[in-house]
Amino acid sequence: MSSLLDTPTAAPDAPAARPERRWRAALGLLPFALYFLVFLGGPLYFVISGAFTDADGRPTLGNLVASLMSPQYLLAFRQSLLLSAVTAVIGAVFGTFLAQAVLTARPRSPLRRTVSTASGVLAYFGGVPLAFAFIAALGQTGLATAWLRSAGIDLYASGFRIDSLTGLALTYVYFQIPLMVILITPALEGLLPQWREAAENLGASAWSYWRLVALPVLAPAFAGATLVLFGNAFAAYATALALTSGSIPLVPTAIASALSGNVLVGQANVGLALGLDMVVVIAIVMVAYLWLQRRAARWSRR
Repeated sequence: MSSLLDTPTAAPDAPAARPERRWRAALGLLPFALYFLVFLGGPLYFVISGAFTDADGRPTLGNLVASLMSPQYLLAFRQSLLLSAVTAVIGAVFGTFLAQAVLTARPRSPLRRTVSTASGVLAYFGGVPLAFAFIAALGQTGLATAWLRSAGIDLYASGFRIDSLTGLALTYVYFQIPLMVILITPALEGLLPQWREAAENLGASAWSYWRLVALPVLAPAFAGATLVLFGNAFAAYATALALTSGSIPLVPTAIASALSGNVLVGQANVGLALGLDMVVVIAIVMVAYLWLQRRAARWSRR
C-alpha cells in the first residue's frame, strides 16, 4: 500500500502539457493563416484601398458613389440580383424535391449513389465548358434546338436566345440544382422517422406532416441553402462571360470591364469599388447563412 501511495502521478504535469498542445495546434494553423492572408487578405486590402482612393492615390468617396449611382452599374446590380434570386429559388425548390426523391430510395441503391456522385460533379461544373455545352445544345444550330424545331417548336422564332438573360438563367440552374441537393440532403436526413410516425398516429395526413412538422424544421436549412445558391450565382463570372461575351450587364462583368478599361479608360478604381460592393453583398449573405445554420443545428442536437 505504501508503494502505491508513494507513486508519483502525472496530474501535476497535465496543466503544463495543455499550453504546449495549444502551441502545436496554433503552429499547425500557421500555413492556413499565411495562405488566407496572402490570397484573401491581400486582395481584399487592395480592393478596399483602391475603392477609397482616386487614380493619384488621394482619398475619395467618388468611386463608391459612382459604383452605386451610375445608371450602367445600377443596371448591372439590378440584373445580377434578379438573376441570382430567380436561379436560387428555382434551384432550391427543384433541388429539394430531387434530394427528397433520392432519399426515398434504399441507401445503397444505384440511383442514390448516381445522383449523389453526379451532384458533386455538376455543382462545380461551370465556366467555359458549361457555356460551350449549352451553346452546343440550345444555340441557334444546337442539337436540342434542331430536335425541337423538327417537332414544330422553334425557340428562336419565339424570341429565345441562349445569350439572353433567360438563357443565362437556364444555364445557372444547371449547377444550382445539384448544389442544392448537396446542401439540403443532410437536413432531410435529419428528419426523424419517429416524427412522421407520431403525426400519423395522431391522424395527420402526409401533407399535414410536411406542412406542420417537416417544413418548419427544414425552413432554416432551406433558407440558408437558398442564400448560398444566391451568393454562388451572384459571384459567377466565367460562365456569363463565355456565354454572353459581356453583352448582359452584370456586376462581375462590369468589374472586369472597368478594370481592363474596355468601356471607359481610368475606371479601375470604380471597378474596385464595385468589387467592394460585391464583397459586402456576399458578406451579408454569409452572415445570414451562418445565423440560419445555427438555428437549423438546434434540431440536430435534439
